[in-house]
Amino acid sequence: MPRQYTMDDATRIARRAARDIHAWLSADPRTVRVRNVEDDPAFQRIDVDLIWETRHRAYSIEIKGDRWDKTGNFFFETSSNQEKATPGCFLYTQADLVFYYFVAPRILYILPMPATRDWFLANLARFPERATTTPVGDGAYTTVGRLVPIALVLRQVASVKKKQL
Repeated sequence: MPRQYTMDDATRIARRAARDIHAWLSADPRTVRVRNVEDDPAFQRIDVDLIWETRHRAYSIEIKGDRWDKTGNFFFETSSNQEKATPGCFLYTQADLVFYYFVAPRILYILPMPATRDWFLANLARFPERATTTPVGDGAYTTVGRLVPIALVLRQVASVKKKQL
């Protein structure tokens, strides 16, 4: 049976993650500006949440907030809405970086894209598939992804960084 989440749970976690990361990036001495673009339809289409401008360049960032920090895994989403055959954000984000953030311990993993996605797709069959359901109105939708060991990603994907916020 898939785990079940409410839309309020998901929204609360996403907002907290965005707030924490925005504050952390704003305090970085390299930062010129951080723009939250979560509500901009143009950025929603390419699954980008923040634009981080530094003295040297701008980075587009997708934030994945997660509260299941004790599993030792990332959950890389392959279908955001299985009923509508909508691809998961991990497969289509055009972000330069995915910030995978465990909210309770405030641990952030910075995953370079598309390198992390390319590695994931080449190894997809190795990882168990899991699903979660989210009630919406009178129905629900199912999100599907793969459980990917964090330690494996750290060993096998170049330039992944771990930060304690």
